[in-house]
Amino acid sequence: MKYIISGTNRPGSRTLAVSRIIQGIWATLGERVEIIDLCDVELGNVTGSEYGSENLPPKMRSAIDKVNSADGLIVVCPEYNGSMPGALKYFIDFWKYPLTFESRPIALVGLGGRFGGLRPVEHLQGVFGYRNAYIFPIRVFLTDIFTGLKDGELQDPRLSALLEAQAGGFQKFARALRSEKLDANSMAKPG
Repeated sequence: MKYIISGTNRPGSRTLAVSRIIQGIWATLGERVEIIDLCDVELGNVTGSEYGSENLPPKMRSAIDKVNSADGLIVVCPEYNGSMPGALKYFIDFWKYPLTFESRPIALVGLGGRFGGLRPVEHLQGVFGYRNAYIFPIRVFLTDIFTGLKDGELQDPRLSALLEAQAGGFQKFARALRSEKLDANSMAKPG
């Protein structure tokens, strides 16, 4: 299963609304994907002493287990102060290397003002690239999200088309990696 990571813990965020739009697009492709909402992973219940341990709050452990088994991750990231939200980076910092990252297919969606989350997506590319994930090269930047998202719907059909194209391409990308046993789940299994 693929998972969409809604990259902020801000309640009622546009990021979660966009994640739901993407989830709907995947449904039209015949694939069920689940959203990991950072509001639900108990980030506030970790102190840092849990780095590298199994003593994480149950909801955070469950979310990380999902990431570790994912056929692919779609990370939806808003721009906060020129980068990704601290909550997203904090969540990522509890993942395990190489299990979580190595050969994991990743798609990136940014959202923001004029540049559509370009900066946080570039920062995420650095993190995932450093950790040897397979980054799908078609990134989507949802510009002017503050006025372009109303009642859970994108107002610009071109942005919807970009998300649809990314999803279709990422589905093929992940399938190709899996067919050649180059993806994280295949690499983790002997033989």
